[in-house]
Amino acid sequence: MKVLMLSSSRKGSEEYLEHARPFITEHIRDITDVLFIPYAGVTIGWDEYTQKVQMALPHLNIKSIHEFTDPIKAVQNANVIFVGGGNTFNLLHQLYRHKLTTEIQNQIKLGIPFVGWSAGSNICGASIRTTNDMPIVQPISFNALNLVPFQINPHYTDYQPPGYNGESRAQRIQEFCELNPNIPVIGIREGGALLLQDTSLVLVGELDGVIFKGKSQITIKPKQSLDGYLC
Repeated sequence: MKVLMLSSSRKGSEEYLEHARPFITEHIRDITDVLFIPYAGVTIGWDEYTQKVQMALPHLNIKSIHEFTDPIKAVQNANVIFVGGGNTFNLLHQLYRHKLTTEIQNQIKLGIPFVGWSAGSNICGASIRTTNDMPIVQPISFNALNLVPFQINPHYTDYQPPGYNGESRAQRIQEFCELNPNIPVIGIREGGALLLQDTSLVLVGELDGVIFKGKSQITIKPKQSLDGYLC
C-alpha cells in the first residue's frame, strides 16, 4: 500500500498545500490524473474545493468524485485518490452513503496511491473516534478505512492558550486511551505526515509526533520506523 497521511493542508502561514507539495509529488511520482474526494467540505462548495486544490497543485489534473455519475466506478478507475480536510464526520457519512469505503480500501490494497490531509488522514485509521471535529452529522458507523490499525489525531498540538480551562488535546486523547488501553493513538503535528509503504511506516516532516497508548505517552522523531504499530 502507498498511503500518505498529512496532518494538515497548511503549515504555519504558508499557502494551501505548499508544505505538502514535495511530499505529494514524491509519493505519486509521474501520475497526473487525480480523483479528489471533497466530502469533508461543509462550508465550502465541492466545486470551489476542487478548484482550490487544483490551484494549489497546478501540475496535476484534479477531478472531483462528485462530477461523476457513478462514484463507485470513479474510484475503481482512479490512478490516485486524494481526500481533503474539513469535517471528518461528514466525510465518513458521505463515503458510507455512496458505498465507497470498501471500494477505496480495495483500490489502495491493489497499490493505488492515496493522499489524505486532516480529515482525509483521520479516516485512514481504525475509526474516527480521535478526530478533533464536532459530530455535525451521524455516519452509520465510526469505523473508518482501517488502512492502519491504530487511531490518528491530525493537527496535534501541546499548546494551551493562557486562561483556557478546557481540556488539552493530550487530555482528550487520554480519555480515549483510558477506555481503549490497547489501541495506540498517533498525534501528527501540522507540517508532518505518516507515510505507509507496504509494511513500512515512518513519520515524515521536521517535527516530532506523539504516540499515546494506555497511560503512556512517547515522542517519535521524523524518519523513525513505526513498523511495529502495523501489527
